[in-house]
Amino acid sequence: MTLLKDDPPTPLAFSINENRGVFAVLLGSGLSRTAGIPTGWEITLDLVRRLASAQGVTEQPDWAAWHRDRTGLEPNYSNLLEEIASSPDERRAILHRYIEPDAQEREEGRKVPTKAHHAIAKMVRSGHIRVIITTNFDRLMENALREQGIEPTVIASVDALAGAEPLTHSRCYLFKLHGDYKDARILNTDQELSDYPESYNRLLDRILDEHGLIICGWSGEWDHALRAAFLRAPNRRYPVYWAARGSLGSGAQELANHRAAKTIPVAGADEFFHALQQRVETLEQNQRQNPQSIDLLVNSTKRYLAKSEYRIQLDELFAQETERVLAQCDGGQFPPHSPWDQNEFRSRVQQYEALVEPLARMAGVLGRWGDGHELPLILDILRSLYLTAERVRDGLSIWLNLRSYPAVLVFTAYGIGLTRSQRWQTLHTLLSTTWPQEYRASKRVVSTLFLSEWKGGQKEAWNQLEGLDRRKTPLSDHLLTVMMDWRSSFVGISSEFELVFDRFEMLATLAYLEENSLEALEQAAANNQINMFARMPVGRTAWHEASATLLTQELQTEATIKALLQAGFAQNSPRFLDLFIDNFSRFAKYMSWR
Repeated sequence: MTLLKDDPPTPLAFSINENRGVFAVLLGSGLSRTAGIPTGWEITLDLVRRLASAQGVTEQPDWAAWHRDRTGLEPNYSNLLEEIASSPDERRAILHRYIEPDAQEREEGRKVPTKAHHAIAKMVRSGHIRVIITTNFDRLMENALREQGIEPTVIASVDALAGAEPLTHSRCYLFKLHGDYKDARILNTDQELSDYPESYNRLLDRILDEHGLIICGWSGEWDHALRAAFLRAPNRRYPVYWAARGSLGSGAQELANHRAAKTIPVAGADEFFHALQQRVETLEQNQRQNPQSIDLLVNSTKRYLAKSEYRIQLDELFAQETERVLAQCDGGQFPPHSPWDQNEFRSRVQQYEALVEPLARMAGVLGRWGDGHELPLILDILRSLYLTAERVRDGLSIWLNLRSYPAVLVFTAYGIGLTRSQRWQTLHTLLSTTWPQEYRASKRVVSTLFLSEWKGGQKEAWNQLEGLDRRKTPLSDHLLTVMMDWRSSFVGISSEFELVFDRFEMLATLAYLEENSLEALEQAAANNQINMFARMPVGRTAWHEASATLLTQELQTEATIKALLQAGFAQNSPRFLDLFIDNFSRFAKYMSWR
């Protein structure tokens, strides 16, 4: 007997944890049934009942039997919908009452995201799951994701697919095969479900070829186009797990045999996904510092920061944690002469993040709730981390450059904390501070630790991370993911966290541009009518149109202009700020063409 003989979810959790982002999830109507949204069969019987009631038929103990006696046919969801409603709009209206919760249902906790939806959303937030396929019309999955601060790329129509962010660029890709209940183009009838549009088939083929799959709540008996996609996908690159209550039906078993799927018996979707998420989280935490130790350090930082008489204890707390990070960075676990290897790069990035997480979270707390007196302490920590990394000069350049990644993480966390509290003067001082560097001329912090200005920030290197191979701004995108996981310590759970992150990056870009004089920018702008006229590092806002639009509009409001100029941004010049916005807009257009 093996250790895992009676525990099939555990090897799945290991596989998910070790292959972050590889597994996709396929959800069927069974998942929504737990939330109180009826299955297709239940809707079918209710439609029979309503049709019969309209004809004066009294309540029947078995509506399916009644329908068979009257018509000689089995009740059929598709046929009934076609009989009742001739257009997609009418069918959508009928479905609406079955899916949208009323006030009483909301109060009773029905037709809202279940434990399973929340568990999946947490695995998306942690980066373990990136692709979700569903046959459901409801928005339970989207709502659960948004509660975790994640805005998914939702594909519910051919039009949405044509204009969507590419699969590899999306943090969460939600493919609603049969559409959305608020969209008239939902697929209901047998004819509509007999074949998918060619663009859907291509996307399905790619997902089934490139990802492992976790199936739950789908019978595998209907949805002929989806069954066809399974049967034409011979690849065995990653495994398929099928969570089911009881044994699979004949149609599902055919698909399971074709894909060599491993069946996991479950009591229900809620229990299965909750247990799976807990196992994955435990495995991840075992690779990191004890989370209780991190919480203790963060809470100690908050406690010492609250009262000025604890200033000495606060300094000592940071000094001890900084020394721990420095000792481990030089402790031999990051050999500089190792040959290049993609997996080694990914591993080192994760190790540095696990190592510096407590210190970075503590720095974020100072940024969020400090009063400016903490800035010299943060600058000392950044100098120590960076200069210690610089002292090792012999080895492979990519490993040498990565040694200062801890300084980048602390700088980013503190800067986001400052941005969250709108402490603009301290943020500008942080970005503009100059420190002496060994063997080189002095440089400002923003010119040393921000995106591509950091010596380890080459796009080609960060494209090596899982899921970032085609990103235009891979370092910026990855830092967002890291800070999203750490934000609870110093930002809180906010649906606008991405905007806070993007605002920090845009203000850092503005501070970087201040190395140019106003006169030089004026002349460069006059000589260049099309392209960016001044070089500056730009993060994900360059291609993230929604954030770029909001932030550029924000920079043009009177209150924001006044606050930033008083803090020292844009050389205290409204004209300089205008030139920055112009330069940024040109760069964003350039990025959209790439």
